[in-house]
Amino acid sequence: MRLMGLDYGDRRIGVAVSDAFGWTAQGLGIVEKRRDNSEVEAIEKLVKEHEVSEIVVGLPKNMNGTIGPRGEICIAFAQNLQQKLNVPVHLWDERLTTVAAERTLIEADVSRKKRKLVVDKMAAALILQNYLDSKTKR
Repeated sequence: MRLMGLDYGDRRIGVAVSDAFGWTAQGLGIVEKRRDNSEVEAIEKLVKEHEVSEIVVGLPKNMNGTIGPRGEICIAFAQNLQQKLNVPVHLWDERLTTVAAERTLIEADVSRKKRKLVVDKMAAALILQNYLDSKTKR
């Protein structure tokens, strides 16, 4: 039972998958967003390739817990994914995951150019890992 984590952004979608046991998340890569919305097909291919049974999409909430315009876009994306891929799609509060990923990379002394290449998949891995951790604590 593998899960997939997605960090939905303006230009790129960070992708992470769990191990077969659903214990750990690993960054997989990014899917570039296109004008023709072909990113859903790219995600579908990854779902089949990695035998994913559930998807977790990061939901960017405002710091006060409300959902703003960016959150509404992510909700619509998650609903679209669920309809087209026919797998359960969960929304997960992603507040500050990209900031945490960026800080981790800065602390590891990763150059700005390289950070730009991996921050989205790292944020997706953080979203997925937080979701997995919440399931094991129950």
